Amino acid sequence: MAYDLQDKVILITGAASGIGKETALLLAQLGAEVVLSDINAEQGDAVAALIRDQGGRAHFCPADVTQAEQVAHLHAFVIEVCGRLDCAVNSAGVEHVNARLADIDEATWDQVIDINLKGVFLCMREQIKCMLPRRDGRIINLASIAGLRSAPSLAPYSASKFGVVGLSKSAAVEYASSGIRINAVCPSFINTPMVQRALQAMDEKKALKVVRANPMQRLGEPAEIGRMIAWLCSDESSFMTGQAVALDGGLTA
Repeated sequence: MAYDLQDKVILITGAASGIGKETALLLAQLGAEVVLSDINAEQGDAVAALIRDQGGRAHFCPADVTQAEQVAHLHAFVIEVCGRLDCAVNSAGVEHVNARLADIDEATWDQVIDINLKGVFLCMREQIKCMLPRRDGRIINLASIAGLRSAPSLAPYSASKFGVVGLSKSAAVEYASSGIRINAVCPSFINTPMVQRALQAMDEKKALKVVRANPMQRLGEPAEIGRMIAWLCSDESSFMTGQAVALDGGLTA
């Protein structure tokens, strides 16, 4: 089913690559006016240009989601250029560190938590402010199955994603009566540059084991995550809020 997102204004962070990029392309194809953001200005601007070349409407504004001033500027840009914010997809994130807890340094911990959790908090804070006057909006946060179950040797990443799930659920309850729906999407291993880097850091036998651990015996594709996000942005999901949706090929079943 093609969800009708005609003329909805949707912000996507982390839109330069991976799930964020594929989601931006799909939402634009479904009629949305998209505002893309990423710390990588060159790649992000290229994605926006690609969408425009395909006949879509896209704008780009660079931002580091760990910096409150840049996040505030990003959302001011959305309102200035588009007039409102209907939906937001918080996809910016950094990959996990494959190390046991006692071997993780403080700088690594801070980096992962700042980008993956603090970044979502800062973005949500501005997004809710944009949506409250109209009493309407949807926020979709990219979490992970590592935010639903234990993930040995991935402590900072897992902690950040558990945090995203908790933040999504708490805010969903707080703002449900204000017309703002907030959900988290929890993918397993998806065929993105971030996951490919993680797999390449493993020996071949371990990487194969990771893929085969999935009941479907494959990685997910970014477009499969994008379709769920499109549904959550649409009116078809009007009674859904506060949920953490696993898209994992049955891995957590």
